[in-house]
Amino acid sequence: MSKILHLKCLMFLFCIGLSGAALAQEISGTVKDDSGALPGVSVIVKGTSTGTTTDFDGKYNVKAKTGDVLVFSYVGYETQDKTVTSMVMNVTMQSGVALNEVVLIGSRNKSRTSIDTPVPVDVIDMSQIATSGPQTTITEILNYVAPSFTSTTQTVSDGTDHVDPASLRGLGPDQVLVLINGKRRHKSSLVNVNGTVGTGTVGTDMNSIPTAAIERIEVLRDGAAAQYGSDAIAGVINLVLKKATNELTLNVNSGANMSKHSNQYNDGGTDGEKFQLDANYGLDLGDNGGYINFTGSLSTRGATNRSDSMGQPIYTMFDIATRTLGYDNAFAMDPSDLANYVAGLDPALQTVYDNGVAAGNSFLDIINSDSATFVGDTANSSPISDYELAQRGLTRDDFRMKVGQSKLRSGQFMMNMEIPLDDNGSAFYSFGGMSFRDGIAAGFHRRPAYTDGRANTAALPDGFLPHISSRVIDRSLATGIKGKIGDWDIDFSNTYGVNSFDFTIKNTVNATLGASSPREFEAGGFSFSQNTTNFDLSNFYEDTFEGLNVAFGAEYRLENYQLIAGEEASYSKYDTNGEIVTNYTDASNIVTSYFGEGVPGGAQVFPGYRPENEVDQNRNSYAAYVDLEADLTDAFLLSAALRYENFNDFGETFNWKLSSRYKLSENTAIRGAISTGFRAPDLHQIYFNATATQFVAGIPIEQGTFANNSRLADLLSIPELEEETSFNASLGFTAKIPSAGLKITIDGYMVNVDDRVGITRSYTPSTTEQQEIFDAAAAGAAKFFTNGFDTESRGLDIVIDHKTSIGANGTLNNILSGTFSKTEVKNVKSILGTEILDETLKGYIEDAMPRAKVNLTNNYSNGDWNFMLRNVYFGSVNDPDFGGSTTPVTYGEKIITDLSLTYSFSDNLKLTAGANNLLDVYPDEVPFEGSQYGDQFIFSRRTSQFGFNGRYVFGRLTFVLK
Repeated sequence: MSKILHLKCLMFLFCIGLSGAALAQEISGTVKDDSGALPGVSVIVKGTSTGTTTDFDGKYNVKAKTGDVLVFSYVGYETQDKTVTSMVMNVTMQSGVALNEVVLIGSRNKSRTSIDTPVPVDVIDMSQIATSGPQTTITEILNYVAPSFTSTTQTVSDGTDHVDPASLRGLGPDQVLVLINGKRRHKSSLVNVNGTVGTGTVGTDMNSIPTAAIERIEVLRDGAAAQYGSDAIAGVINLVLKKATNELTLNVNSGANMSKHSNQYNDGGTDGEKFQLDANYGLDLGDNGGYINFTGSLSTRGATNRSDSMGQPIYTMFDIATRTLGYDNAFAMDPSDLANYVAGLDPALQTVYDNGVAAGNSFLDIINSDSATFVGDTANSSPISDYELAQRGLTRDDFRMKVGQSKLRSGQFMMNMEIPLDDNGSAFYSFGGMSFRDGIAAGFHRRPAYTDGRANTAALPDGFLPHISSRVIDRSLATGIKGKIGDWDIDFSNTYGVNSFDFTIKNTVNATLGASSPREFEAGGFSFSQNTTNFDLSNFYEDTFEGLNVAFGAEYRLENYQLIAGEEASYSKYDTNGEIVTNYTDASNIVTSYFGEGVPGGAQVFPGYRPENEVDQNRNSYAAYVDLEADLTDAFLLSAALRYENFNDFGETFNWKLSSRYKLSENTAIRGAISTGFRAPDLHQIYFNATATQFVAGIPIEQGTFANNSRLADLLSIPELEEETSFNASLGFTAKIPSAGLKITIDGYMVNVDDRVGITRSYTPSTTEQQEIFDAAAAGAAKFFTNGFDTESRGLDIVIDHKTSIGANGTLNNILSGTFSKTEVKNVKSILGTEILDETLKGYIEDAMPRAKVNLTNNYSNGDWNFMLRNVYFGSVNDPDFGGSTTPVTYGEKIITDLSLTYSFSDNLKLTAGANNLLDVYPDEVPFEGSQYGDQFIFSRRTSQFGFNGRYVFGRLTFVLK
């Protein structure tokens, strides 16, 4: 009996235990991050609707059972799942994005976060942007997310239509260094000489890297040449690749411009259609954290057109005669006979003819003219063109140019890998990829009314719109080993990259070949390769001061630049027998237009590079650096860097940097830095040349861009290019208010650059002495790259990050950031007594990029829903084409609104819909009718704050398979 009673008691106690375990309890605790209590964190019992949020002291209370899982989530932090094991559960949130992210640039202390660095670093998390943002390329994303960054798509600018020039803090595209996983990225092979922002510079083609491969982007907004070497005058952009494994992410993105000005400005509807498919997948390698991550991307982009109808003369009387008599018969006619013949075809033409005679114009001038002012016909501005358009059944819209974004298709692949070698952190790593990008853009229309034969009336009686097709191929591979030697961390790596850029000119002619001309030409191109070997060592001494990080290392870099000639017909001038012209004094064989002008050779719109232009040049450099960073006290951080670098072509340079941060309190600090910097002239700038032969009195004269080491440059005493040098200074303030979920950074800066490398205006001889110099080099007009001027840049950057909770499950993240800057050109040098920069070239540097840009992004999440609203203020710009004139042209400030909505059907499927430029805002139009813009360019082709494509509407599906 006692045994039975004892067993019943045990069963009773066991049942009480089970029931107790099944009863919900009051679970409490405090949630914080590394800066203190964190208010507004969502705490949900997984699988239920039960939940709460932390108060201003980071405290929470929620009912849950032992064994339940609590989900702690907050915008900008990694979501954490915690199993209930006790009644008090404290949690420390780990920052996933924004100001608390541990960064790889700006400090070689591997535990330094962006809020406590002595210089400003932005950390842009790509996971959310890739899902909710309308932008799909790196330069587009940074232009809308990072206020100090500026980049817009160019138009009618040859190769620059296909590579977007990018700027940081208002400096040149070649004054920002781009890294991938902390390793130097090679530059584009294209040098920008095409009359846009960044003219004369060589940038990095970031759009060759798929955005789906990037985990985050770090933007160091401070001079860092003493730490990283050449190009880091304005700062550093580091692209950190994904490491995720056992997860397949697919993004399907499609959209188009749905704007009031789509389809040739007036028609509305849609254009610029985009489609992009991204895939990212990773695999575990071994049991010690090894991984390999792959990304593939395929995309297409349609062209846009925001041109106006052709407002210039299209036909002459000669074109009327070629239609009615045939080209050969018209060409054989004497001007007076042709003029009389055409005038007799129609009474309106007879009036034009009579007015021309009465005005004292020659027969040839009357045939050539389509100007009311010239012929005295005030009733009709283009009487001949309007007559002939009607006869041919055409309108002025048939002669529109294509002014807008180029058509592109691209494929990209990227890999990121690390294989552990032991249990002590040693590993072999590698990353790299390849991409191709085919683009096609248009040049200026070749109208029949051209009297110099460029239109090739014999082959194409209605003229033609030539196209510049590009193929950009980019390949890169980095490999390295990292580990320890004693207490020292070591990293030995080699990074190789090559970029090639080839031109094919389509829908064009070599006018000297007449009707037998091909319609397509291989025009040559460029190649640039770079191989960088690094050996880096670092050690953190925890017991020295409050922590001392010591790093030093060495670098060896080899570069190669090639300029490759096109096919013969792309650059040659042929005679009337179809042979390449060799005897320029024999005018009988020179091809001329009906109006007596010598017809230019080569492919129209883009003559190919000639064998004389070909380049194959190398350069090598080596460097050594030391980087020290010490927390002298809990409050006082001091950092110093020294770097020596030696280039085989221009010599050596020594640079230094001092930076510091002092905590005024636990949550506030001041920071500042001073440094010197440099940028080595690019091989492209030293050796690029693109000359064409013009004939003056039968004598061949070279005109165009001459290499810095050419005979003409030597005769004009233009020195060889040297490095740019800079002095940077910055001062900033940081603050955190944990109770309000608020973080603030304010940084002012000054960057003075001496001996900037740039391209000069075009020079022609104006005195007998100058003529003798040009004659000695067989040159007629020339421009060069030279260290010709200084610049002074000043500015202020502000970032305010606010996080809060709304309701039981909602979180709101607001980020307000802005930059206010100004760059001035100073101490411009002269050649032949004239300053090397004209007002247009100065305008590209001083006024063509917004001096102010402010971004306000609001991101609200609630359960399965996410809303993103972003407003970007773009400040005014001045048009370089009107620089220095009595009526300068300013295009006013605008606000562009982006909106997107994301719904998560499950953990595996999300749908996003939204728009860039929701309100369909355009830049101001060029105000002068009849100017070079008034006819075809409604908007400036020299500058634009945000482009002129109008509203872009998109949809995106995101699949995640685990």
